[in-house]
Amino acid sequence: MAEPLIAVKNLNKSFPGVQALKDVQFDLFPGEIHTLVGENGAGKSTLMKIIAGIYQKDSGEILLAGKPIDIANPRSALDHGISIIHQELNMMNHLTVAQNIFIGREPKKAKGLFLDEKKLNDDARSLFALLKLNIDPTTKMGDLTIAKQQMVEIIKAISYNSKVLIMDEPTAALNATEIDELFAVMRNLRSKGIGIIYISHRMDELFRISDRITVMRDGQYIGTFRAADANLDQIISLMVGRKIEQSAARAHDCRDQPVVLKVSGLSRGKVLKDVGFEVHKGEVLGLAGLMGAGRTEAARAIFGADPIDAGEVWVDGKKVHIQRPADAVHHGIGYLSEDRKRYGLAVGLDVETNSGLASLKQFTGPAGFVKSKQLRAIAQDTANKLAIKTPSLQQKVKYLSGGNQQKVVIAKWLIRNCDILFFDEPTRGIDVGAKQEIYRLINELADSGKTIIMISSELPEILRMSDRIVVMCEGRVTGELMASEATQEKVMKLATQRETMVQKANSN
Repeated sequence: MAEPLIAVKNLNKSFPGVQALKDVQFDLFPGEIHTLVGENGAGKSTLMKIIAGIYQKDSGEILLAGKPIDIANPRSALDHGISIIHQELNMMNHLTVAQNIFIGREPKKAKGLFLDEKKLNDDARSLFALLKLNIDPTTKMGDLTIAKQQMVEIIKAISYNSKVLIMDEPTAALNATEIDELFAVMRNLRSKGIGIIYISHRMDELFRISDRITVMRDGQYIGTFRAADANLDQIISLMVGRKIEQSAARAHDCRDQPVVLKVSGLSRGKVLKDVGFEVHKGEVLGLAGLMGAGRTEAARAIFGADPIDAGEVWVDGKKVHIQRPADAVHHGIGYLSEDRKRYGLAVGLDVETNSGLASLKQFTGPAGFVKSKQLRAIAQDTANKLAIKTPSLQQKVKYLSGGNQQKVVIAKWLIRNCDILFFDEPTRGIDVGAKQEIYRLINELADSGKTIIMISSELPEILRMSDRIVVMCEGRVTGELMASEATQEKVMKLATQRETMVQKANSN
């Protein structure tokens, strides 16, 4: 049997108060796509960051082609032929594609004094031709789609002659067609003998792209299986170590309840065009559409995060003027951003502080001092209700798993007692077990009378969690469906429809 490209044996890593990895093993062969799965906090990212030189192991061995190596830093990993593509792409949008690929390694002419731009672009074209990609190397990086940016990151990795490619949640922001394109590129790389370590929370992708699947749980190695011999229920059971109880689809009809939020004529440049919808008390309204449909832009405009050219918003039957997020919060509107680390959390601060960020006035005394005991008590009570897994409220949020970070954002808005909550991609980047907990929380919030507007790119999630679905395409509302009558086909038809029309559930 061939020697593994890379092998990990008895790897251990601890952070303050947490054993992140315990006697972990893993291997990757040439021309293999080896998928690594596990719940958030299972240790997947920690393991990959050690292999990529971002973290240092406490003990254990890493073997490259059978020989022990030390990976001191990311540069050392690249020198050993190991590249990692992070979920959050590391791009310089103002530079061209070719400049991004060869940054710091640009070809020079005239005794090294000037950039050889022709060779730079030609070298990039040669790499694109290798993987049969049609991307102009002179295009500004910021002008590419997320999917194309992902391809450029792969090409950049290949430009280092990498034999091991680590891909962390590469499909998180891609649509179905873009995922197919990415998988074609991955199979092309596999055919050239490159080994790919693939991390994904999307269970439906496992058996489409994997040769082998390794499961981790609570920082430990659980098992490795040939994808052809495994099944989804088996993998999920090993990941979570418990049976996942799936809640039933909602599909409640809340139209007899009071209208809590109404939006009319919302317009902003080319991204929003006369958007209007209404939501009822205790309702979960799903906002569906393809990438670029304007769902997030509509939510941010209603929340006051982005300016609008025209439009009106009513809360509880009263017209309100929202020019900034503070105005929205004042009217009982909370927004859980799709990018929780950038917009929802202060990751360098602890759980307690993050929980109170939207309610600081409530917990600040006349002299400007925070009423720590009051904040701690309500933060602890909310953490208990949401089952936030943390050693203490003083744990920094950056050390929590993705699912628990999402719960801290929810805690922030619950403590603020917002009645209208926008959930923008609430389960992006979190595991199957944490997803079920988020679904349970959304259901409980709606059942308690909160109004939820949920944006999701996963159609099964929209169909399962919504009472009613509003579909958008190219900045417009193109249809409305009751969830009880909705199908993936009906939603997709509206999501690709350019003409504005409101289509009720009994249409077609």
